[in-house]
Amino acid sequence: MRLIRVLFFVLLAVALFLVAMANRGIVTVRLFPGQFDQYLGGGTWSASMPLFLVILLSLLVGMVLGLIWEWLREAHLRQESSRRANDLARLEREVGGLRQTHAAPRDEVLAILDAPPSPAAPARPLAAPATTLPAAR
Repeated sequence: MRLIRVLFFVLLAVALFLVAMANRGIVTVRLFPGQFDQYLGGGTWSASMPLFLVILLSLLVGMVLGLIWEWLREAHLRQESSRRANDLARLEREVGGLRQTHAAPRDEVLAILDAPPSPAAPARPLAAPATTLPAAR
């Protein structure tokens, strides 16, 4: 998998380099059409740069805008996930508390009866029941 990833990035770098070498001409990029310059203080809202830089900056701006759009679109999913994680943590605390209160003995006598026999004390033999058989007729 790592080899495929490295190969992909190498091919991407070669493709970007070829695009950059094929589009080295200088272009002027204007932020607004020429008619709006007079309404925006008369300044020049333009820049001269190589065409490949315009292409790469356009891709970068598009990726950033897409990232922001998806982050905003999925905000409700992150909020729901956080709410469910908080609910899960609360329920786990509640179950832990219930285990402690329900596992505790309710009565000393029941605790003695429910306790496992200690290995130091030998078990008392039970008395043999007095049974009488019915008389034969």
